[in-house]
Amino acid sequence: MCAYRCAAFEGAYMEATELMRDDLRTQALVPLTEPFTALGFTHAGEGGGETIDAAVLQTTGVDAVVDWVMIELRTGTSANTLVATRSCLLLRGGTMVDKDGTSTPRITAPPGDYHIVLRHRNHLGVMTAQPIALGASEVTIDLSDPIVPLHGTEAMRDVNGVRVQWMGDSSSDGELKYSGINNDRDLILQRIGGTVPTATVGGYHVADTNMDGVSKYTGADNDRDPILVNIGGTVPTNTRVEQVP
Repeated sequence: MCAYRCAAFEGAYMEATELMRDDLRTQALVPLTEPFTALGFTHAGEGGGETIDAAVLQTTGVDAVVDWVMIELRTGTSANTLVATRSCLLLRGGTMVDKDGTSTPRITAPPGDYHIVLRHRNHLGVMTAQPIALGASEVTIDLSDPIVPLHGTEAMRDVNGVRVQWMGDSSSDGELKYSGINNDRDLILQRIGGTVPTATVGGYHVADTNMDGVSKYTGADNDRDPILVNIGGTVPTNTRVEQVP
């Protein structure tokens, strides 16, 4: 049994309050069934197909649901052996909870040392640098804390001392790409219709990288510009790759 306080999703994170907004919940867009299976994410163990009761989405305030998140447990020398997954919920204050909206996430796996991976629909995944001993006792890991070692280089973005997961992966492929083949920018344009860049589309879509419930290609609070910013802001052919093996 493990408890996690995950780093925030950059797209929903509000620096002034150090909370995430819950626009998807207030607009009744958060699905009752985990979204990862439909997007092609790989499950293992008893993971996949998790569902929640609609009442879970009625909670407001700091404990309101922001969105689904997926935990992976990995082993192996290169931490590339997937043992188990669990789709859970992330709350506005950064706490990760199980399907009931309050309890500690439970993952069925043998006790042991595991690298922990955190994944989201349109944010780059992140993995602990070292394996964590997991068993019957509760373990708390705060990935938003910059002193917690992560695998890779610049695995998360630092916002005034709070680490957040990089936003903009509208293709859910583990890479931020602004131009070229299979880029994330074009998918936003396609979502809004493909021809009128000022059009917008509401709904629960991976193209909605800032998680405000609206897919938007241009104008204030659009979903396209953060992709360019997160790959460096000046060279559109740059990319940012998820630091998970």
